[in-house]
Amino acid sequence: MSAYAAPLADLRFALGQVFDLKTLAGLKEFEHATPDVIDAALEEAARLAGEAIAPLNGPGDRIGSKLDNGVVRTPPGFKEAYRQFVEGGWNGVAFDPAYGGQGLPWLVAMAVQEMWTSANMAWSLCALLTQGAVEAVAAHGSDSQKALFLEKMVSGQWTGTMNLTEPHAGSDVGALRSRAEPAGDGTWRIKGTKIFITYGEHDMAENIVHLVLARTPGSPPGTKGISLFLVPKFLVEEDGGLGRRNDLRCVSLEHKLGIHASPTAVMSFGDQDGAIGTLIGRENEGMRCMFTMMNNARLSVGLQGVAISERAYQQAAAFARERKQGRIAGMKSTDSAPIVAHPDIRRSLMTMRANTEAMRLLVLQIAESMDFAHRHPDKALARRRQEWVELLTPVAKAHATDLGVEMTSLGLQIHGGMGFVEETGAAQHLRDSRIAPIYEGTNGIQAIDLVARKLPIGGGAAVRALIGDMAKAPGLADACKALSASTEWMLATLPKDADAALAGATPYCRQFGIVAGGWLMARAAEAAAKQAGKGEGDAAFLAAKQATARFYAQQILPLAAALTGPITAGKDAVMALAAEAL
Repeated sequence: MSAYAAPLADLRFALGQVFDLKTLAGLKEFEHATPDVIDAALEEAARLAGEAIAPLNGPGDRIGSKLDNGVVRTPPGFKEAYRQFVEGGWNGVAFDPAYGGQGLPWLVAMAVQEMWTSANMAWSLCALLTQGAVEAVAAHGSDSQKALFLEKMVSGQWTGTMNLTEPHAGSDVGALRSRAEPAGDGTWRIKGTKIFITYGEHDMAENIVHLVLARTPGSPPGTKGISLFLVPKFLVEEDGGLGRRNDLRCVSLEHKLGIHASPTAVMSFGDQDGAIGTLIGRENEGMRCMFTMMNNARLSVGLQGVAISERAYQQAAAFARERKQGRIAGMKSTDSAPIVAHPDIRRSLMTMRANTEAMRLLVLQIAESMDFAHRHPDKALARRRQEWVELLTPVAKAHATDLGVEMTSLGLQIHGGMGFVEETGAAQHLRDSRIAPIYEGTNGIQAIDLVARKLPIGGGAAVRALIGDMAKAPGLADACKALSASTEWMLATLPKDADAALAGATPYCRQFGIVAGGWLMARAAEAAAKQAGKGEGDAAFLAAKQATARFYAQQILPLAAALTGPITAGKDAVMALAAEAL
């Protein structure tokens, strides 16, 4: 597996030229986010990712995490790398300084997070889940919970998990059966089994804070009767010290297609008297509280599509420059050319490069919008940016992770037979990428969420305004016209025939992603041209930015218009065969 080098030039260009880091730094909460601080953070994160975390990726895949007599042992080096991560304050980049965080914009936090994920996706999952748990506790936790847990979770000294899925209840969370009984002292006793719990047990931190969904006595059926509980691996004393082990354990670890180094645990709560937990938020409002964590995680999972594509692209490009195969015009019959000289390989590499850059910009656009929505004093602007977050998050999660699979597959294809064998590491990227379209809400669910919940915001006013903004970018008129037609069909069809609309939800989500990518690539090209016109920056880098955007406009963006037909075809062909005939 080739070495990983963080794409610092791309990230600096995006933050400084495409997005409005200058305005964010002018807000009171972010006044410390000066250019030199941000640049130093990016530089140091790149060093840690490249030197300490990336070298563990291949060995971690081969060795995996192991369950040994109730203790999960991560691969060699994982604990040490995580210790460096915590000591550097990296877990708290975007979190409240009152709890030890750095209080930097999410725009910066997502740029840094891409590096951890590209370097080692399996390793990075521990911090990803902790980040989401911090968001949930900060938003919905009691004063006592915040005082006891947030500082150590923000630092990463304690990690967090999300416990939703049960053997009989996957995406249908409302079917869960885990129970919580009041203990009479303000705590609850939780009993049940949860599966697919990422880093549910491990040896990298001294405590693990589980956020667990369960039903309380007399709760209504379905998702309306679910509550959220904070259940630590070790109970926490009033002074913040660790007490006795809670009544929970890891029963087994899943054997998976990829992310082998990430321990995916089957967790049993309450084998004896019940695991002790405290209620987060109010009873029966667990899904509302958990969605704070899930929405955070969904953007981070979308970022995984970007990160794994970047890693696969770097490796494929390096291989294509070195691997000699075939000849080009004018070459001696005894010579051979590096495969990067062949037009089809160039097309493949440019497809990887352009899609990765577009996905990166989409995730960063959402992160910037989160910052404006939460911090900007102009309420109208903040509300508009929150609408962007709501509309674009399911698009980023689904489209970027679908492309993550496609781009890693394309990277493997560039390697030819050497990609299909494990020794090059190209296969690991493909295997690791495949989970991202599944967890944190399958991509089909993201498409349904986009169509059924997000498009109707304001009677469709929010999505129409966003498409209008996209259409202002050069070269986007035809693509936005297609997206607008699909959107209007969806808005008109959904109230009358939901199945007809949902039959086209997945291609609609892809169309939205392609057009959003084109919008942002056009903005990047404009920014590069503007810099070049002033004689600023690296001329070759800026020329490459414009060339990549032109490739996206010519080779990828036109695919959006072709999707309007499948989107608006309705349900007849989709539902034509009876279930038993499939």
